[in-house]
Amino acid sequence: MKKETKYKIGVMGSAGRRRKLPKELLGKAREVGREIAENNCILITGACMGIPNEAEKGAIQKKGIIIGFSPASNLKEHIDSPVSYPKPTSQTILIFTGFGKEGRNVLTIRSCDAVIFLAGSIGTLTEFSLAYHMGKIIGVLKGTGGIAEKILDIAKNIQKDTGAVLVFDSNPKKLVKKVINILENEKS
Repeated sequence: MKKETKYKIGVMGSAGRRRKLPKELLGKAREVGREIAENNCILITGACMGIPNEAEKGAIQKKGIIIGFSPASNLKEHIDSPVSYPKPTSQTILIFTGFGKEGRNVLTIRSCDAVIFLAGSIGTLTEFSLAYHMGKIIGVLKGTGGIAEKILDIAKNIQKDTGAVLVFDSNPKKLVKKVINILENEKS
């Protein structure tokens, strides 16, 4: 019998719309997704290609549950979007927000107990800002480039204590474990 699901952990990062993402980066995203599912947590994504989609593929390998918050209003709009991935799998719960990418980000981050960031650009920066403002546990996979490499510097310059907790690691498995440990400690 599978253990009870514990937490909802988001994975945010590059959609790779304008450029092809490195295989190593996509492999790390997939490993993060596998670890989230392996630890009986629900994976939350913005229902798009690139890093979120690779994390979903990893979670699917471990029979995990995925909740994807689509910026689209319905399945047709979602599938026709150049940044969304195709139809959801049987393990994916797809929520159509109809709010576009920016509005979708608010719902996505609010729904997470913790958020893990890999690489990323302006959309990922928006997601980080929301997670920090909401006082989330924020995991950063070091060595993935993009916004993820700037998060520590950004956080040092924020003049507001929101209760956000930042944790860093370059190993996907260790990062997920660190995030879950913080969630466990907050619960007790």
